[in-house]
Amino acid sequence: MYIAENSIHDEFRGMIRRFARDKLLPFAAEIDRDKRPPVEGFAAAAELGLQGLPYPERLGGQDGDMLSQSIMVEELARVCASTSLTISSCWIMMAVVDFGTAQQQQDIVPQITRDGGKCAWGLTEPKGGSDLMAAATRAEKGDGGWVLNGTKRFITNGGWADWYLIFARTSEKGFGLFLVNKQDAGVSFGAPERKMGMRGSPTSDVILEDVFLPDDRLLGDPAKGAAYIVEELTRSRIHMASHALGIAAGALEEAVSYTEDRSQFGQPISRFQMVRGMVADMAIRVESARALLHRAAMMVQDNHPDAKMQASIAKVACSDAAMAVTTDAVQLHGGYGYLEDYPVERMMRDAKVTQIWEGTNQIQRLMIAKEVYDARR
Repeated sequence: MYIAENSIHDEFRGMIRRFARDKLLPFAAEIDRDKRPPVEGFAAAAELGLQGLPYPERLGGQDGDMLSQSIMVEELARVCASTSLTISSCWIMMAVVDFGTAQQQQDIVPQITRDGGKCAWGLTEPKGGSDLMAAATRAEKGDGGWVLNGTKRFITNGGWADWYLIFARTSEKGFGLFLVNKQDAGVSFGAPERKMGMRGSPTSDVILEDVFLPDDRLLGDPAKGAAYIVEELTRSRIHMASHALGIAAGALEEAVSYTEDRSQFGQPISRFQMVRGMVADMAIRVESARALLHRAAMMVQDNHPDAKMQASIAKVACSDAAMAVTTDAVQLHGGYGYLEDYPVERMMRDAKVTQIWEGTNQIQRLMIAKEVYDARR
């Protein structure tokens, strides 16, 4: 039986909620409006060591478990989804802990946990998103290293991050994971994407032109990158589900506050039966998604054999909840919900991408169904 938060997790949630209110909220609307990175929130998080939460203490981290990671991402996203995303993206380099050498861990991880280093995936390409095995970026073995060529698209923190975990083809059927630094010769970036939401999170192409990497920039076996990335994506889907849940929870909170303050026909609209029905449905979606997410997080933590499927279920449930709850939150605000003056407008725009990235919800449903049918055999 998988249980939910204990008193330590409750205390941690309260601390992160206060941090988000004090350090992220004052800049949330501004970074969305100006389409700029959340430098203030990122710096404030670094002072508390939040970027190092999941990493081992020996590397400057805090050894935070999956439930703690989920709570932190959710609480930050309640206030500012863009800042939450840029901070949790620093956890991508847990792949170095999982598959890297001791020297790679010592060289890379402290840059994140202690020095404020920023990270990014390098998975999606112009002609392939969900189909990772169609990746065209190539890594050719050379004397003392590898030469990478290709373009990665829609890269979160693109151009802003220091380190990129690049998924590249090493043979006809083999793939490797490579550690690319933004200062490496041959690395360049496309123009910042103009997006519907997550405008405070930089997104751009990462372009690799004859990028030479020494052998110590390869993680593990050059033929096992696909297996490595599947393991990392299972954990990452917990983070992305938590991110979506935070957006939903924040929108619910805003809707409740607004409907209590807004009066029509001589009384607060929170007393209207139809409003109460909508708020109840929103609460059901948020709490149901959180229950699924916490169960999945603990299964991933325990390496349960069903963890992969449960992570996919949580990702779908939380992101679908985010889209539904933010849409209803805008509706409950009436005409004001359509204005940038109120955060629900931003939350609704931010929510949409959570159904698309980290494997679209349609792909997730196919993966879930496969696991269900396979379990009968």
